[in-house]
Amino acid sequence: MSKDALNTATDASRTDASQAPADAGDAGYSKALKSRHINMIAIGGAIGTGLFLGAGGRLHDAGPALVFAYLICGIFAYFVVRALGEMVVYRPSSGSFVSYAREFLGEKGAYVAGWMYFLNWSMTGIADITAVALYTQYWSAFTSIPQWVLALVALAVVLSVNLVSVKYFGEMEFWFSIIKVATLVAFLFVGIFLVATQHPIDGHTPGLHMITDNGGWMPSGTMAVVLVMQGVVFAYAALELVGVAAGETAEPQKVVPRAVNSIMWRVGLFYCGSVLLLALLLPSTSYTSGESPFVTLFSKLGVGGVGDIMNMVVLTAAMSSLNSGLYSTGRILRSMAMSGSAPKFTARMNKSQVPFGGILLTAGVGVLGVGLNYLLPAEAFEIVIEVSSIGIIGTWVMIMVAHLAFVRRAKQGLVERPKFRLPWSPVTEIVTIVFLLSVLVLMWNDEETGRKTLMLIPVVGVLLFIGWFRVRRNVDRIASDELTKVADGN
Repeated sequence: MSKDALNTATDASRTDASQAPADAGDAGYSKALKSRHINMIAIGGAIGTGLFLGAGGRLHDAGPALVFAYLICGIFAYFVVRALGEMVVYRPSSGSFVSYAREFLGEKGAYVAGWMYFLNWSMTGIADITAVALYTQYWSAFTSIPQWVLALVALAVVLSVNLVSVKYFGEMEFWFSIIKVATLVAFLFVGIFLVATQHPIDGHTPGLHMITDNGGWMPSGTMAVVLVMQGVVFAYAALELVGVAAGETAEPQKVVPRAVNSIMWRVGLFYCGSVLLLALLLPSTSYTSGESPFVTLFSKLGVGGVGDIMNMVVLTAAMSSLNSGLYSTGRILRSMAMSGSAPKFTARMNKSQVPFGGILLTAGVGVLGVGLNYLLPAEAFEIVIEVSSIGIIGTWVMIMVAHLAFVRRAKQGLVERPKFRLPWSPVTEIVTIVFLLSVLVLMWNDEETGRKTLMLIPVVGVLLFIGWFRVRRNVDRIASDELTKVADGN
């Protein structure tokens, strides 16, 4: 193929596909997810270990001001999902932000976005199986079973379910999300009742004095609140899952805007409302990193069986988060594999139209997490959360950068923005990117884990750099083949 012909094909592909170019990674999927699945996935995916387990230790460290950390991070998380939602309405894709990064930033952008997302969810998966093991050991019947064994069983169960079909995934996530949301709603009602009636809990009387009499909103200072920011960002990871799931629903242009718009008030209610009530019901020092704050509270109420019920709910939340991670990375890796930037086997699909190759790769990292639970059972959860925060911050930054490029392309008249838009662009994207990067910078003040995490960033960068040079030829070859098809009119 001549150079002139190649250039002509390139121009043609840009012109003809400027509105909605196809993504090869979207082929072969069923459209089995319904509106109710997407709506519950939008909020249910983010209600997991970050809130149900991680909030306990962070409330202990940062104090009641944790609620403001959740609020601030929640606003920026909403901006990210709103930007992604606009691009989904423009062109639904199971490859989600990786596909949009490919279109607006090129293959290098897609490569970085995809592998940062894989880093996030592979580490989150380890956090989830660790949480499941910790939750299970709450019951005396399981305390004698090693933590790593319970983590392995959790991984095996969720992997098996995830490989069946997207329909079963959607149903499972729907009911998992229903359980989580219903539990938080019940907690909000119970918590408000306890505060209103000042019902004593473990010798403490609920009320605003639980905050004012125990060091105020920031008993450990402002820096303690700042240091928990990366963990709070981790808590919102999975909100972007709605963009991935949209590729397997029949009417994404109708479903996604409703799902995205509902995120803001639900996040404010469930996250901020729950943390505030926890602070009003018990001193923040009553909560610990080794136990869900909800289990701590209900156990201290002395009501028989309530702690067990809450523990079962939070265990379900962790299983749900693990299930979501396997689902999303499977789709993202397949999109990357079809363009040559991920291992070829991750593009494979089974008879149920499930990309099992990518799912198995993520599960393989989970097996390494089982080993971490064997070697460092006490520190496993916090270690992987810190590493995961690099992945999710990197992913969200790439989403906003891709959206900036999308808006610029729209101003040039090459694409048309849908009516469902991210407000105040480009200021919103720039401020969000600055905030996310500042969270990374502030981690340096955490001498215990934050600095160690930041030291991993150059390592991740070197691995991405080396990886790109390994896949570059394959990416160029596939791109050339596609351009040849366009030039030949096929």
